Amino acid sequence: MDVIIERACGMDVHKDSITACIITPKGKEIQSFSTKTVFLLKLLDWIKEHGCTHVAMESTSVYWKPIVNLLESEDIVFLVVNAQHIKAVPGRKSDVNDAEWIAKLLRHGLLKASFIPDRNQRELRELVRYRRSIIEERARQHNRIQKVLEGANIKLGSVVSDIMGVSSKNMLHAIAEGEEDPEKLANLAQRTLKRKKDDLELALRGYISPHQRLMLKTIIKHIDFLSEEIEMLDQEVAKRVSSYQEDIDRLDSIPGIATRMAEQILSEVGTDVSKQFPSAAHMCSWAGLVPGQNESAGKRKSSKTKKGNKYLRSALTEAAHSVRGSKNYLGALYRRTASRKGRKRAGIVVAHAMLRISYYLLTRKEMYVDLGEDYFDKQREQSIVRHSLRRLESLGYTVSLSESEAS
Repeated sequence: MDVIIERACGMDVHKDSITACIITPKGKEIQSFSTKTVFLLKLLDWIKEHGCTHVAMESTSVYWKPIVNLLESEDIVFLVVNAQHIKAVPGRKSDVNDAEWIAKLLRHGLLKASFIPDRNQRELRELVRYRRSIIEERARQHNRIQKVLEGANIKLGSVVSDIMGVSSKNMLHAIAEGEEDPEKLANLAQRTLKRKKDDLELALRGYISPHQRLMLKTIIKHIDFLSEEIEMLDQEVAKRVSSYQEDIDRLDSIPGIATRMAEQILSEVGTDVSKQFPSAAHMCSWAGLVPGQNESAGKRKSSKTKKGNKYLRSALTEAAHSVRGSKNYLGALYRRTASRKGRKRAGIVVAHAMLRISYYLLTRKEMYVDLGEDYFDKQREQSIVRHSLRRLESLGYTVSLSESEAS
């Protein structure tokens, strides 16, 4: 095979050590380094001494990030590669062999780099992903409150729609402080909830013990803290994406995608999607929203979706399930798929459609235009007419069709 890269370095990266192999026309050299910053700087100097222009490594957990940060600052081309694509020859497994194998593949141009965004986007990703984890933690705390109330035989969740709404929160604070009178607790209801005062008095009549009051007080305090952190992260993320507000608005125009979801999509796929993904199909495949391919000897085996960007996939799937009752194209697509294949597959199908739409909106710089809830009926108009005619004729009717005059 022809040598494409004359001076290449392959790395086998671990938590506490790095084994690096440099191959040049003069031969190869292998060294091991610690992952502490001082030794990483020595690794960088060693790479520069040998005049290496390209460095490749496996995408092992988050251990590649400190190395990439240093290489990026020195303008050295780096490739972070999927470990499945560069498996070493069986029976020759060691850190040294792995590093040498990566270097050889890199020299001959046989490695395909994973999508690694620039430093600004990596920072935005970390913020958005952390915000999502805090939001999920707050939801878990809401569920814990519900469990504590059920243990005390208080059925507040059966009357109110939001257990952490304004009225509900005032009642929970009062319960945590020792209030037991259901009538006084029900009087804390505000606005339309006042109409359910009798139901509230029945729901708030329970047996709450001191340890349950303590748990309620602690959980509420934790939820308030998480809400403050989420608000702070919202402001930081909004500041970082302010220069891409038009793209956020385009994504926000898609049903089921709000501002936070639009920010997450932008943080994961980047601000210039056409540069990273040649087509919408490539981006959907990268996110893990396409069927797998597993066929051998003319038999098709399991085609479950491949692994992809789990953060983007889970967020889009959540958004997809939120449109199941919507009177628009995506809602019709969800219901049509769910009737044949079930809700889980419908969620993946709609998530795939959302990501394809996002790609076209970002590349064409357009706003979303809905195709309408009756899109699929229009596509199948002739087959619907034929089916209806056959059904009526089978019942003994004679039907003649004529098109209505345009008004």
